[in-house]
Amino acid sequence: MPRDFKKRGRRDDQKKRKREQHEDHGAAGKRHKKHSDKALDHHHADDEAAPPQDEAAAAAAYHDHEALDGVTRPEAMPFYGMLDEDEQEYFKRADELLELNQFADPEERALFLENVYKEADGKELKIAHSQGCSRLMERLILLSTPAQLKGLFQKFSGSFLHLVQHRFASHCCEALFIQAAPVVTQELQKPELTQTPPSSDPNEVVVSMENLFLYALAELEGYLGYLMTDRFASHVLRVLLVVLAGEPLEKQAPKSVLKSKRKEQISVTGARDGHERALERRAVPDSFIDALGKLINGSVDGLDSTYLRALAMHPTGNPTLQLLLQLELTQFGKSRARDESSITRRLLPDDPIAEGTESAKFINGLVYDSIGSRLLETIVQYAPGKTFKAIFAQFFKERMGSLARNEIAAYVAGKILERLSREELDEAMRQIVEQIPGLVERNRTAILKTLIERCAVRGVDTSPIKAQLETAYGGSNGFEVTRILKLGEAPSDDGSSDGKHAHAHAQPDKVHGSLLAQAMMSVPGPLGNLIFDSLARLGTHLSLKIARDPTASRTLQAALTSPHASVIFRRKVIQQFYGHVGELALDPSGSHVIDAVWQGTHGLAFIRERIAEELAENEASLRESFVGRAVWRNWQMDLYKRRRAEWVKKSRYTAGNEGFQSFPESSNNDIGPNNHKSGRHLTAIELARQRHAAAKAAQAKKDTKKEKQVTQASSDKGKGKSSVMA
Repeated sequence: MPRDFKKRGRRDDQKKRKREQHEDHGAAGKRHKKHSDKALDHHHADDEAAPPQDEAAAAAAYHDHEALDGVTRPEAMPFYGMLDEDEQEYFKRADELLELNQFADPEERALFLENVYKEADGKELKIAHSQGCSRLMERLILLSTPAQLKGLFQKFSGSFLHLVQHRFASHCCEALFIQAAPVVTQELQKPELTQTPPSSDPNEVVVSMENLFLYALAELEGYLGYLMTDRFASHVLRVLLVVLAGEPLEKQAPKSVLKSKRKEQISVTGARDGHERALERRAVPDSFIDALGKLINGSVDGLDSTYLRALAMHPTGNPTLQLLLQLELTQFGKSRARDESSITRRLLPDDPIAEGTESAKFINGLVYDSIGSRLLETIVQYAPGKTFKAIFAQFFKERMGSLARNEIAAYVAGKILERLSREELDEAMRQIVEQIPGLVERNRTAILKTLIERCAVRGVDTSPIKAQLETAYGGSNGFEVTRILKLGEAPSDDGSSDGKHAHAHAQPDKVHGSLLAQAMMSVPGPLGNLIFDSLARLGTHLSLKIARDPTASRTLQAALTSPHASVIFRRKVIQQFYGHVGELALDPSGSHVIDAVWQGTHGLAFIRERIAEELAENEASLRESFVGRAVWRNWQMDLYKRRRAEWVKKSRYTAGNEGFQSFPESSNNDIGPNNHKSGRHLTAIELARQRHAAAKAAQAKKDTKKEKQVTQASSDKGKGKSSVMA
């Protein structure tokens, strides 16, 4: 059936509509519009063979380019050319080989990398802009030596402003900055690395990685306000900020601030992850700190408070603003907040911050905004003490209960709880406790976890929390841990859990419930006993169900290894697994529970041996399973099978050591009979063991003394005989 004729380009319709509405606009406006359209055209031309975007994404991109005013825009993005078919085929094949990493030795891989670099010489910018080959550039960066990284830096030099704005090239820049960051520290600690070796090419120009970073930063100066809201450049800008500050990268940093959730993870099979090199805090030269200060000032220079506050609500600009604010207060001291040109002062200019001021309106607007509340969390977390106390007293002191009720504001309330004194926390706890029934009903328990943890740190009585939670999660048998863990469907008939299916249903509500239960067990006394008592009376069926659940099993593991769990509780729970140890050891989630049983059998030698017997009976199936082999190794079952007496000796009490030996991997734990926490009473069996050990030691001491006396008497008698004969 024939379809209606429609134009392909939506931009043409928009141009026509705007021409009809703005025919009287001057030539300057037309030139500006033509310039923007040309930039968009170049942007799409560079996305070689890029798939068409859907309407929502295209509309968002159009909005990003059209809605920014008051900032300096870069020139139109140049076109660097395209790779021909043979080049694309070669580089894609090289990418596949690097990803598989099936080289005979590191030397062979290094030789292959050199050949790829030779083939890519002069084509680096084309590769970085190519949809199909930009992944190769990222993998090359992950495997490159410091010298190769410097060479790539120099190839990109002069084009960084355009590279960071490109859909694919921006990821290459991000990887380059992350991999080059540790090299700066190495050269700082060993200055001889930056000197030209005698055997090197006399025409080669040796430059330090520090200067290469500074050159790249100089290219971006003047356009920082624009790059903060660019959907590709903003991520690179955040990474560059963290590198200059010497802060931890990737895993230890907030992923929502540094990295897009949709970013593809480029890696090399079997090779050490390149990002691991940049995890720890690094020493950076003074020039980096100076450049960071200029970058922070330059990013907001010329922007008024109105624009900055609008940036706080911008989905792309907000994370960058968070990081700028955090680094300003942590790297340059909290006294920086008093500076008139600081970001903190620009956002909150009023002193004092009172109701009705612009600062008050700004704060109230952030609290319930899904994007702006994240900036408010940063302000609460890093603001100077005087500023925080003023904000808390003015806006939040009497509203903690209502904040905890709201799905968005609850996260701000959690950050506030972390900075309250004991008296302030006690008052906030009274307000939040009243909201517990509603919070449980709406499954908003993250704030309760934070509240319990802070009460434990500050020494605030948790009895009101215990009473409310006992009622909220109560059932026919009192407090029911199955309600807080929100168990789903029962496991399959064969006793196994489908890992993929289980992870797909690992809902946030279940995760928050499990974290709340673990937080409750971290507090000694009645609050933790709610979880312990409920787990002890579950029965075999429900205990196995929890053990096989990927989320709920974390609670069971924490219960078995908790320093506040009594011997009676651990014995009751572990005995419920009798006859099912083998199948649990083969389950992805249950295997971790069996690992926790090793530590949970502290003081229960006979139960530990019983569990080991069941594992030995299932040796064949355990050795065929990946998780089963891990359990077999952690329980040292090879030693059990070959030298059982030695295994038993390690598992039982020995003279002078009344604690079990832990796994070799976790031998630094401090759980033992002599390590009781304050406030915990010994059980009857523990007291009996202590009396028996003391009596045995006293008897041994008495026997030793008696033997010495007999030996001394014999010696004296022998001396007497000798004197008579003489």
